[in-house]
Amino acid sequence: MQTSQLRAESTETCIRIYRGNEAVPILEQHAQSDKRPYIHPILAPDGNGILTEDVPSHHPWQHGLYIGLNDVNGVGFWTEGLLNDPNDGSFRPLPLQPAVVDGCRVSWEVETLYLDPAGKPLLMELQQWRLEDQGGRYSIDFDWSLKAAVDLTFGQYAYGGLFLRMPYRRELGGQVLNSEGQINEEGEGQRARWSACCMPIEGRADQAGFAFMDHPGNAEHPVPWRVDYELGISPSRCITGPWQLAKDEVETSRYRIIVFCGSTDPDELNAGWQAFAAAN
Repeated sequence: MQTSQLRAESTETCIRIYRGNEAVPILEQHAQSDKRPYIHPILAPDGNGILTEDVPSHHPWQHGLYIGLNDVNGVGFWTEGLLNDPNDGSFRPLPLQPAVVDGCRVSWEVETLYLDPAGKPLLMELQQWRLEDQGGRYSIDFDWSLKAAVDLTFGQYAYGGLFLRMPYRRELGGQVLNSEGQINEEGEGQRARWSACCMPIEGRADQAGFAFMDHPGNAEHPVPWRVDYELGISPSRCITGPWQLAKDEVETSRYRIIVFCGSTDPDELNAGWQAFAAAN
């Protein structure tokens, strides 16, 4: 599949990325006021099927591709207040700046202030996304930075961080495979260089999926992973134990995300991870 010139439509709350003159975006970034930023939908690279799910019935606080955190100085940023937890914090995304398009590549940033239940700032998050349309797949580099507004402790938790929710249907199945050869629940809480999730998708005869790659410069690399019962995946440093970030200190993690059609190819992903690890 040939690559196309990308184009972007940007507002202060949404960025839509398109191929050429196509009417359907391949990806939408949302950053509405007072809500968690997220990416949904993501169109399969061959144009057949939506690969992310928004607000699934089993986890209504989840949104395609997004960040979720638990226990930041005791404040939760996971369930968006939907469980009426008095310890839940809130999000203040800043207005989005226009995406920058360069041929088959596009980049954009999302800045979000995280507030405690009293409305006091805890941290500023910077998401930096760079997507390359490679025709048969997308390669997305993601730099995730947290700057502490006060001294912070991130508590130990079974999940938290970059998270993917695909449209899993139990009757159709799916598979999570990691770099260590572990499948589905075998990978829960286990360290791995990469983890890939693929499954049947409405509108296509075969499967499609995502691979997340953890950069060797990240803290706790190779990071342990969350793999839940609906095949949601997340590289989660918080599984290993609590960690601290001093006021004004910045912590950055780097990931590469491959969006592919068909089944997971571990040889291709191992080679891809080596290339990512060697990149600056």
